[in-house]
Amino acid sequence: MADKRSPHKTSTTKKFEEALARITEPQNEKYVLKLYITGMTRRSQEALRNLDRICGERLAGNYELEVIDIYQQPSLARGDQIVAVPTLIRKLPLPLRRMIGDLSQEDRIVLGLDLKQKAAPRTKRRKRTER
Repeated sequence: MADKRSPHKTSTTKKFEEALARITEPQNEKYVLKLYITGMTRRSQEALRNLDRICGERLAGNYELEVIDIYQQPSLARGDQIVAVPTLIRKLPLPLRRMIGDLSQEDRIVLGLDLKQKAAPRTKRRKRTER
């Protein structure tokens, strides 16, 4: 008996399996972030510095960051309904998340971006000897 599956079904099945693999392997998932700022103010610079540090430590290059100055591109701010700056939007992975402020509270950013916690540094323990 000949296989009656169409090539369309095969490619659809393949696409489904690839999507499922991406879901089950979240460590390979790329983060897509947008940071809205107002020029190069002190708060904007702090937010960018903090975000660069956190993403560099925890995502190891597995992210894409778009920095948008609302003075230069106000239509983009309207499109994403930005009401305060700096604002960070996590587009991917879903669900979409927003954070407002200078991004100085690392634990809040880690939680907001749903990042894994860093491993705590191991401290050397001294061995006690009984006398």
